[in-house]
Amino acid sequence: MDFSARLTRCPLPYDPAAAAEGLRLMGDDLPAPLVPLIEGAAGCSPYLKDLITREAGWLSQALRRDPSLVTQGVLDPLEDCSLADLPEALRQAKRRIALYAGLADLGGVWSLEEVTAALTALADRAVDLSVKRLVAEEIRRGKLPGQTVDDIPTAAGMVVLAMGKMGAGELNYSSDIDLICLFDETRYPGSDAQEARAAFIRVTRKMAGILSDVTSGGYVFRTDLRLRPDASVTPVCISMAAAEQYYESVGRTWERAAYIKARPCGGDLEAGQRFLRTLRPFVWRRHLDFAAIQDAHDMRLRIRDHKGYNGPVVLEDHNMKLGIGGIREIEFFTQTRQLIAGGRDPDLRDRTTVGGLRALATRGWIAADVTAELTALYRHHREIEHRLQMVRDQQTQRLPTSAEEFDRLARFCGFADTEAFRAELKSKLLRVAELTESFFAPGEARSGPELSEAARDIVEGWSRYPALRSARGREIFTRVRPRILSRLAQAANPDEALLAFDGFLSGLPAGVQIFSLFEANETLIDLIADIAATSPELSRYLSRNSAVLDAVIGGSFFAPWPGVPELIFSLSEAMAQESDYERRLDRARAWMKEWHFRTGVHHLRGLIDAFEAGKQYAELAEAVVVALWPVVVAEFARKHGPEPGPGAVVLGMGSLGAGRLNAGSDLDLIMLYDDGGVEMSSGPRPLGARVYYARLTQALVTALTAQMSNGRLYEVDMRLRPSGRAGPVATAFSAFTAYQREEAWTWEHLALTRARVLAGNRALGEAVEAFRRDLLALKGRGDHVRADVADMRARLLQHKPGGGWEAKSGPGRMMDIELVAQTCALIAGDPARRAEAQLRAGLRAGLLNKEEEGSLATALRLLWRVQTTARLLEMPDPDPDRMAEGARGFILRECGAAEAAELAARLTELSSRADAIITAFLAR
Repeated sequence: MDFSARLTRCPLPYDPAAAAEGLRLMGDDLPAPLVPLIEGAAGCSPYLKDLITREAGWLSQALRRDPSLVTQGVLDPLEDCSLADLPEALRQAKRRIALYAGLADLGGVWSLEEVTAALTALADRAVDLSVKRLVAEEIRRGKLPGQTVDDIPTAAGMVVLAMGKMGAGELNYSSDIDLICLFDETRYPGSDAQEARAAFIRVTRKMAGILSDVTSGGYVFRTDLRLRPDASVTPVCISMAAAEQYYESVGRTWERAAYIKARPCGGDLEAGQRFLRTLRPFVWRRHLDFAAIQDAHDMRLRIRDHKGYNGPVVLEDHNMKLGIGGIREIEFFTQTRQLIAGGRDPDLRDRTTVGGLRALATRGWIAADVTAELTALYRHHREIEHRLQMVRDQQTQRLPTSAEEFDRLARFCGFADTEAFRAELKSKLLRVAELTESFFAPGEARSGPELSEAARDIVEGWSRYPALRSARGREIFTRVRPRILSRLAQAANPDEALLAFDGFLSGLPAGVQIFSLFEANETLIDLIADIAATSPELSRYLSRNSAVLDAVIGGSFFAPWPGVPELIFSLSEAMAQESDYERRLDRARAWMKEWHFRTGVHHLRGLIDAFEAGKQYAELAEAVVVALWPVVVAEFARKHGPEPGPGAVVLGMGSLGAGRLNAGSDLDLIMLYDDGGVEMSSGPRPLGARVYYARLTQALVTALTAQMSNGRLYEVDMRLRPSGRAGPVATAFSAFTAYQREEAWTWEHLALTRARVLAGNRALGEAVEAFRRDLLALKGRGDHVRADVADMRARLLQHKPGGGWEAKSGPGRMMDIELVAQTCALIAGDPARRAEAQLRAGLRAGLLNKEEEGSLATALRLLWRVQTTARLLEMPDPDPDRMAEGARGFILRECGAAEAAELAARLTELSSRADAIITAFLAR
């Protein structure tokens, strides 16, 4: 389709004489559908009429071509231009693209995105060609040490970053272009870097001249180099290392926002991409960055104050970009939310405003209807901006001040009625302000509840805490404190809840970020209050690990549990984003803590029960081990070569093997390997097979247990390996099978009932599981099994008397029931791992009757509920008389008891019955 076939709208001519002149310039053979477009364009815009005067012959041909081919047809011939010819060739290209894009915009032939893409494509080509031609000249003159003609395609290491609208591909009709010029100092060792820098400074200045100098042919683009680091004191081109150091040390929020749109547009594009990758931690914070809202709000107010754009919306001289309800409001609204969450979610890192809005809606950060409305308003405002600039090629966003010029603008936008145009324009400005202002404007401090004297003393002491030492921290906290105190006052015991919150607040190292988080999402205040009312221990944990709160508003906190495969994929993806081993391990810690916290919160709030929580904790631990294993192996292999022979497997033992953990569980692991007769590894520092696997095991344990900036993953217990603490940390599979057949004690066979292969060589894992099943069938046949277990039980109970709300240890308590369940599995030769399934195996084998199996399972279920809730509350020895009222209430709700005495009585009754059953079972 040619141009005329795609017309959908037309401006109305404001100046009939100019309209007629424009039509005359196009000649008699102009297709009829284009006549009103040319009349409207020339009759409203002196600039477009001047371009028609200069380029009428070219335009006549271009309007008969496919509009999608025109831009490239203008740009491609520029590749053959010499440095001497380039400036005027670029000016001609600018005239043609400006003219065609203007008409395509006015006629609705191109969308806003197509118009801005054409203008940006011209800017990209102009910058790239200018830089490369000028660098070639510096190389020819011998001013770039070590560089030859082969280095011209990469501009000898110089790169130009497009910022702002050019970086986003959104250049407006009469935009200047914001550029940052850098060079790769690694290509210039020693003193060569200084000589190279001087050459690149010359290139930058000459490039700016080529683009922005006004000649008889016009200009290409006004060029702004002031977005570079510390522009008042730095040269126009600096090294990448200097720029990186600046952003790491003193970079500000507005510079982070600017780099959302940054894009290499000329010179060494690959080096530019490398530089942007190094800035990702600066631009995209890993934690939700709600403090950026306040920064953006302050920036908006400073712009308004400086430009005088406060007060009610008056259309005359109103700034469509910076004024109330303008383009910048939508851009800030989008970019700030991208900064808040883009560090956690790469899908939000779209350079364009419309694309950013779309991504935010897809990920649940903005409602779909708000996104659709803001997108339409953004496109409307940008079109108004283009009309303002098309009139006389001025870089302006200001609406007219005279009635005549408002008439011109209304006709340019296709309105015959200026008042109708004004009414629509004002309503759209006010709607933008309405949609965006509530997001930015900080809330007013509300009055809180009346406090007792003791409570007032606690609250008055908060000013001494580290989190409230900064003025900004105090300012934000003043606004959220009434809501916090009101929510704490609703707790079962407000004084206990206030004390727990005090513990949380006192442990916070800083407050601006988390207080901003509270202000932006009051759900978090409710959550903190719930935790404070339930568990002072969890409150203190949160003060040390407040970053886990990011997950609550990260979009999927209350989604269904994903399961092991998706967890493994998620963690693997998170670690893959890091550049080195240590950072991958630390990233794994942050990831695990968020999921661990999620399960705890779901349990605390009654969204899941103790059994689902136990399953989730176990699946999380399994995912961590499985995802971490190849990372550890790869790092170890880098130094010592691949695994000798077939490889190794990691076995989960105990509760991990059974697939049920609590919030405080450590991991019981065993490492088995098969070297296949290979004696040594083949890496840079080869090791004997036995030493290799022992050190690989230690590397895995270190990866799980090492204390890093995000804490540790898990404590690890390897005492269930052959010979316990005295045995090697990794065991050859052949030695393991021989030991289990010939030397292992009954308790080691019991432990094997819950063993499960988690990670490693698949064939070896299948062999381990086959051996486990065969061994259980073999070793459970002896008459000595019950006697061995009875002896073991007597020794355990001698030191663990139990009683009260103690769930784990004591006669008829959880460990006791699990012991008899494992015994049932061993004697029955059944592969079941979970205690309830093992008890059912005992029933099927005739080892327990139906009543015994039911009594033991009922006791185990209640004990597990007590144990899991107590461990979530960080109470290894729960005493109802000494715990907070909220914590006691949580345990009672989980267990379905009305009061502490009722739960104690049920525990005593069920444990006594279980004790009697176990004693009788082992005596048979």
